[in-house]
Amino acid sequence: MSDFKDLLFIGGEWREAADGARFEVIDPADESVLARVADAGEADAIDALEAAVGAQAAWAATAPRERGEILRTAYELLVERADDLARLISLEMGKPLAEAAGEVAYGREFLRWFSEEAVRIHGRWMSAPDGKSRLLTLKKPVGPCLFVTPWNFPLAMGTRKIGPALAAGCTMVVKPAAQTPLTMLELAAVFAEAGVPAGVLNVVTTSSSAEIGQAIMGDDRLRKVSFTGSTGVGKVLVKQSAENLQRVSMELGGNAPFIVFGDADLGAAIDGAMIAKMRNMGEACTSANRFLVHSSVAEEFATRLGERMSALTVGRGQDDGVDVGPLIDPDAVESVGQLVIDAVHDGARVVCGGETPNGAGYFYPPTVLVDVPAEAQINTVEIFGPVAPITSFETEQEAVAAANATEYGLVAYVYTRELARSLRLAESLEFGMVGMNTGLVSNPAAPFGGVKSSGFGREGGFEGIEEYLETTYVALPVTELD
Repeated sequence: MSDFKDLLFIGGEWREAADGARFEVIDPADESVLARVADAGEADAIDALEAAVGAQAAWAATAPRERGEILRTAYELLVERADDLARLISLEMGKPLAEAAGEVAYGREFLRWFSEEAVRIHGRWMSAPDGKSRLLTLKKPVGPCLFVTPWNFPLAMGTRKIGPALAAGCTMVVKPAAQTPLTMLELAAVFAEAGVPAGVLNVVTTSSSAEIGQAIMGDDRLRKVSFTGSTGVGKVLVKQSAENLQRVSMELGGNAPFIVFGDADLGAAIDGAMIAKMRNMGEACTSANRFLVHSSVAEEFATRLGERMSALTVGRGQDDGVDVGPLIDPDAVESVGQLVIDAVHDGARVVCGGETPNGAGYFYPPTVLVDVPAEAQINTVEIFGPVAPITSFETEQEAVAAANATEYGLVAYVYTRELARSLRLAESLEFGMVGMNTGLVSNPAAPFGGVKSSGFGREGGFEGIEEYLETTYVALPVTELD
């Protein structure tokens, strides 16, 4: 795939930005220019919303089965084009081909899941408690939506929003991250081929996210905003949504604890740690951020994890045998490197990695730190890189307190053989998701989302489609026949 889609997709047509502007998409592995794509401005954003508004009534009236069949067709097209899409993801985002293929497989499952949910949207009918009337509830699409997707999973974060919205009967404008717009543009072409009518799905690529967001959210015809990204930007969008009382779903930052108790199966814990830490080079909101390991096994855990991390091959994602690709940009490398430097200054010891390599590309080696002080900055912020800081604990209460001592609440991981402890922690950990003896929680059939500063709303599962539906209550008095 060399002829990248590089235009805006508005009202079913591919077009240049109104002012003809373009911006560059950079390959993070060698810093070369992959493409120059249309750079939308405010006028383009309003055109995209106009298209979505114009298509809303007809799409909402489309039979649920027809909406579901279109989603199923899009799913099948993603199966057919998995290799090409994986290569495109790897090129613009950096992840190894195997991981990119995994993202395609994961992302397309949202389309299959919600193709099946489209025909299961239902209300209820009941008698009022006094028996004098009947209560009817109807589910209706919330209306035109704005989706702001991140760069770390450019396909999956799109399908996770687009799938339920299409199933519910909503139209949308999608604004992908400036670092990785190419995958979303290809995805738009897939949906068009699958039969999504013109105007239902619109994609605007831009280097001016704030300008585009303000333009669209300032229009009271927009009824829903779904954002995946940083907590800071999420807070800004929530404030903006208040002006027109738009519904919002926010999937924001994380600071996931990975708790290993003394009775844990260490082999399984190491395997889970590699998944939870190294998925996407650590550039995931679900990435294990803090390793809290019981003092009785902390040294062994650090040694074994260091051996596994040291064995990983760093390089260009499209090359054979590469396990770890580049980070997304130079700022990411600088941020991760400084966190490691500061942790070592605070008393942490480097087990492996820890030094930024020279040369082209935005690379940082897999790194394990042990004896990290609990108060070290690396334990309080989202690392978003391949670094595993290990801090030891003595008691279950201490572990829970440390795990919950964060503003974030997306996901926590726990390794223990004790069932009663598993149940206690599932209840006491302040997180929207808990991985119990597993390093992978993401599943299209499960409700993904967090609490506290990790946001609100759920994506996936039976709950996912509810984010795009409004409830109408109809009161029906019962009159007696003469």
